[in-house]
Amino acid sequence: MKILKYIFLVAAFAFVREEGKAQCNPTEQLKVCIPKLAGGFNFLKSYEINGRDGRLEKVEYSYPFAKGTQYMINLCSSEGEGKGLVVTLYDSNRKQLATSVVNGQHVSAILFTCQSTGIYYITYTFDNSAQYCGGSALGFKR
Repeated sequence: MKILKYIFLVAAFAFVREEGKAQCNPTEQLKVCIPKLAGGFNFLKSYEINGRDGRLEKVEYSYPFAKGTQYMINLCSSEGEGKGLVVTLYDSNRKQLATSVVNGQHVSAILFTCQSTGIYYITYTFDNSAQYCGGSALGFKR
């Protein structure tokens, strides 16, 4: 009986220790990401990106965009810049409009000029990510 209690106790501590090591803190990434909006862009909203150690394939948000407004979405990951993260912008019909992968190269921000007012979807996915964690800032300029 004592051996069984000991095994259970060791297993419980091993699980807690493993969970603590892998925690994502997107709030820290947002502190870095928000000031990185390009000059002239006004901060609108921040997004926490937590892939739950790879258990989530994507993290998605929606936001209303206005016609004639230019938007910037930047990425910051715990791996540096936007490393391991991809942002893709879709219109209300789920048509892809922009992505942070251009000609096979990853960029840390996308710019988009809205042609039609409506709801747009901002999807974050992970590409060779070790941490599945980051932040993103949305800004606008008229």
